[in-house]
Amino acid sequence: MDMSEAVWSKAATLIPALPADEKRDMTKGLVTIFGGSGFIGRYAARTLVEKGYRVRVACRHVNTAADVRLAGAPGWVDIVQANIRNRESIERALDGAVAVVNLVGILFESGKQNFDSTQRDGATLLAEVAAEKGIKTFVQVSAIGADAESKSDYGRTKAEAEAAVRAAVPTATILRPSVVFGPEDGFLNKFAQMTRFAPALPAIGGGKTRVQPIYAGDVAEAIALAVDLEGAAGKTYELGGPRAYTFIEIYDFILQQVDRRRFKISLPFFLARPIGYIAAAVWRYVPPFSWGMLGEPPITGDQVLMLKSDNVVADGALTANDLGLTNLETIESIAPTYLWRFRPYGEFNRAADA
Repeated sequence: MDMSEAVWSKAATLIPALPADEKRDMTKGLVTIFGGSGFIGRYAARTLVEKGYRVRVACRHVNTAADVRLAGAPGWVDIVQANIRNRESIERALDGAVAVVNLVGILFESGKQNFDSTQRDGATLLAEVAAEKGIKTFVQVSAIGADAESKSDYGRTKAEAEAAVRAAVPTATILRPSVVFGPEDGFLNKFAQMTRFAPALPAIGGGKTRVQPIYAGDVAEAIALAVDLEGAAGKTYELGGPRAYTFIEIYDFILQQVDRRRFKISLPFFLARPIGYIAAAVWRYVPPFSWGMLGEPPITGDQVLMLKSDNVVADGALTANDLGLTNLETIESIAPTYLWRFRPYGEFNRAADA
């Protein structure tokens, strides 16, 4: 049995050995995930299938989502082309769905993908179409820091999207995760990658900003619970991991895992912000940066604005525990399993042993 056969064989064990039509009849219904081909979406698709839902992954580029089919046995995960800014494609993607999950979001603007059109207008249109189709189970994945008064376009449009979704679908559940980590993340991996070539790591604002990282698998579980639980309807939950860290503490953890020594240089906000705006402009308008060949910009001016506030669960907010999620994963338990590849001496050897 080759690897692909082994994967499908394992996936098939999730579903009883019944004919395809009977399997579909046994499901709790169809959930459409917009942004399901992304980092969190892959985890969410698998978790929803495990809970008995069929999943339809709606994404702009279906060629990037082929591996999402492995989230379940054949017939349980479908992939459709859809653009959250196009009404007709949204209508097709929602046909027959009993629930919708919106994971669409961007960290920096590129081409037509800007914060207003993608995060605010896209969520607004999606919720309006869902309401027209009578879909009452709607999970909007937002972010801690969403604030209509935020000076950050990211934070502002996340809040505006929340308001628009609730206006169209009052029973919608809002999930606000802190920074999300996992093997494919753009958080710990980004800084670990920087240690390969940078002599120092930038501690913006002195590195005092606090974050509360949450594992992608736990966010996926929260999404599935929000779909499954009637009691979650109309509520907002803030999702953070077991503990909060300053950016300096995050850097120290990463440096320990990659077994490298790097300076941490304090970079005041007033200097970091223009540097971020210049970096974002270069990545957006200058080839080959704007072609995506060099990944995401290291920092943007908008992200610097977000770093002026802690990214942690607010006092008095509903949390993952209120959804029934306990024993959340920590970065100490998960991150070492994928950060080892940034070590100069491989997975098992240490610099001190060389």
